[in-house]
Amino acid sequence: MSAATMTETTYKGAINKAIVDALAADDDVFFFGEDVGAAGGAFKTSVGIQERFGEKRVLDTPISEQAIVGLAIGAAMRGLRPLAEIMFADFVGVAFDQIANQLAKYRYMTGGQVKLPVTIQMASGGGAGFGAQHSQAAENWLLNIPGLKLAVPGTPADAYGLMRAAVEDDDPVLFFGHKGLFNVKEDLPEEPARVELGRAAVVREGDAVTVVATQLMRHRALEAAEALAGKGVAVELIDPRTLVPFDFATIAASVDRTNHLVVVQEAPAGGSWGATLISRIAAERFEMLDAPPALVVPPDTPVPYAGALEAAWLPDAEKIATAVEASLAY
Repeated sequence: MSAATMTETTYKGAINKAIVDALAADDDVFFFGEDVGAAGGAFKTSVGIQERFGEKRVLDTPISEQAIVGLAIGAAMRGLRPLAEIMFADFVGVAFDQIANQLAKYRYMTGGQVKLPVTIQMASGGGAGFGAQHSQAAENWLLNIPGLKLAVPGTPADAYGLMRAAVEDDDPVLFFGHKGLFNVKEDLPEEPARVELGRAAVVREGDAVTVVATQLMRHRALEAAEALAGKGVAVELIDPRTLVPFDFATIAASVDRTNHLVVVQEAPAGGSWGATLISRIAAERFEMLDAPPALVVPPDTPVPYAGALEAAWLPDAEKIATAVEASLAY
C-alpha cells in the first residue's frame, strides 16, 4: 500500500474512528457514557461523534456506572447493539454484579434465546499519575467470569480493529483502552482491518526466548528486545491482544521453539492472566522448558501517586531485559 493512502493516527484517534465507523455501519449501534457527547470524552476519544450522529445515538449519561451497564443490558435484550463507556476501568466494580451476574450469564441462562451484543469501553492502566483509584489494570478482575470477552489493544491498529470486532460480536466484550497509549501514533490506512478476537500478534520473531506482554508492557518489552538484540539475544515478542478468548496455541508453539518464557504484565501476580498462562505452560509444556517461566510484575501494592514512585512501580525495559537474561542463564 502506498504511503499516500496512510494517515498518521493516534491510539485515541483510532478508537474514535472505530466508534464512528461502527455507528455508520449499523443503525442498531448507539454510544453512551459520562461526557462522551458534548465534551468529547474524558480522554477525547469521542470528539465530534455526537455532532455527527446526534443526541439520540450518542448519549451523555448521569454519573452512574450501574445506570450505564443497566441501559446496555436492557437495550441489547431489545435487539440493539450498545456501545457503552465507563470512564475509568477502576469504576467497573460499581457495576460488578450487573456485569458478572447479568451481562455475562444472560445468553447462557436463556439457552441462547437472548443474546447480549454489548461492548463496554473503559480507560485502564497506569503511568499517567492518576493515583491508586484511577490507574489500575483492571482486566484481571474479570478473568474468572465465563461469558465475557476481554480486549486489550496495544497499538492504534489493534485499537481500531478490536473495537470494530467487539461491536460486531454477539457476546459481551469489555474493551480496555490504555491511558498511557492514547497519544501513541501509527500510520493507518483509510479503512483499517478488523482484528479477530482471540488471535495473538507476533510483534517480533526470535528463537532465544518467548516474551508475552500486552498494552504498555508490549512497548516496554519491545524496547527490551531491541536492547537485547545488540547482545545477540533474539527475543520472540507476542501480544495476545485479547485475554478472553486467549490465543494459547501461538504462545505454546513459540515456547516449543525457544524453550524459555517470560511474561510481563501491569498488575500484581495473584489471580492474573500472566500467572494463569505460566501455570498452563508449566502443566502442558513442562518438558519443553529449559528454565522456570518468569513473571515480571509490579509490587503487590496499590499504584503509587507520585510520578517517580509510579515509574519505579511499573515494570520497565531494564527489568524485563534482566528477567530474560536470568532465564537464559538458568
